[in-house]
Amino acid sequence: MSRTLGMVSFALFILALVLAFVGGIVEPGQTTITAVLAGAGVVIGVIYAMSSKEINVLLLATIALLAAAAAFVPITDLWEGDIVTGIIQNFAALMAPVALIAAIWALLKLGWQK
Repeated sequence: MSRTLGMVSFALFILALVLAFVGGIVEPGQTTITAVLAGAGVVIGVIYAMSSKEINVLLLATIALLAAAAAFVPITDLWEGDIVTGIIQNFAALMAPVALIAAIWALLKLGWQK
């Protein structure tokens, strides 16, 4: 991956992660924040998929992150359920497009090799 694209996607990921956390605390369930995070996830996924040779690492990481987010769902009843649920939903909205694009790109690369 080119260094510039890598830094852009990393900076966008950090900004989106902060937005997911703050948005989940301030306005849980806000659809505008969710849409912005999903758009950021698409951009991150496209940048990484197009410029990296290590798409399997990205795919594994996004699946692990989404599974970890899903694992926190049962404990939302223990604390402020709306806040924790909002953070988890925002994080999933960020990572789901990245995982989808990585999976599609990995399958396309696999098909092109044959």
